[in-house]
Amino acid sequence: MLTAATASLLIDGKHLLGEGVLWCARSQCLLWTDILGATLWRHRPASGETESWPMPEPLATFALTADDDKLLLGLASQLAWFNFSTKTVTPICKVEVDLPHTRINDGRCDRAGRFVFGTKNDAPDLARCCSFYRLNTDLTLERLALPAVAISNSICFSPDGRTMYYCDSPAKTIHCCDYDTASGSIANPRLFADLQQQTGVPDGSTVDSQGYLWNAQWGGYRVLRLAPDGSIDRMIKVPVAQPSCVALGGADLDTLYVTSARESLTAADLLAEPAAGGVFQLRLEDIRGLPEARFGA
Repeated sequence: MLTAATASLLIDGKHLLGEGVLWCARSQCLLWTDILGATLWRHRPASGETESWPMPEPLATFALTADDDKLLLGLASQLAWFNFSTKTVTPICKVEVDLPHTRINDGRCDRAGRFVFGTKNDAPDLARCCSFYRLNTDLTLERLALPAVAISNSICFSPDGRTMYYCDSPAKTIHCCDYDTASGSIANPRLFADLQQQTGVPDGSTVDSQGYLWNAQWGGYRVLRLAPDGSIDRMIKVPVAQPSCVALGGADLDTLYVTSARESLTAADLLAEPAAGGVFQLRLEDIRGLPEARFGA
């Protein structure tokens, strides 16, 4: 396993729960959310400009769309559109209205431009009552035939779109399944990586151009790069305990971006890691990312 340099602080956001980071290649900007702060963030590395927009409820995940002025939002209770120019949120549909203790969590577009996402159980028992869903481009919502989970995470797709990755974070395993990009059908769900002996818990993931999966290890002070066979290829250190999500971006798609969280940290923890809740970055010499898939594109 190759250990690389430590990621450095880019944005000292002090987010309660930084998450969902994406790179927009067309606008050359980084987007992420502070879920518990109910705020969408955007940073332009070329100018150093950072902006934010308050949301009507916790924003867990989002997706780029064919329209650069519009995002698809995964708010706590519903899917919605957000327009940058008008700052308006337009509802699409509610999710799991019969489960008051769950909310939308992780999500990402497949290679055909459909939004795949999962939910999270916020109840203390962490019962596996949550599911994975897909918003199709005609705005129909369907539940995917995958096992129930407590905290959905790590949703991403292989470069050819034929493998979907996902996890139930408390289980400390990442799974995958065959994914038919044309029809959307799934088959052959199986274990991809067993991380039960690792320090951290698998959180958000992305896939690079070589088909390797990058996973933020919540509680582990690091990001792991996993080979297509599930083995650990390398480790990136992060100077905070709770890295939460990753993206590969920058002008050449060669920069690793990592969000993090201050949630659940004590006063003593925050003294030891004052950058908790920040966004971190690391330039990679030998790896490139992939342009993020867009909803409807």
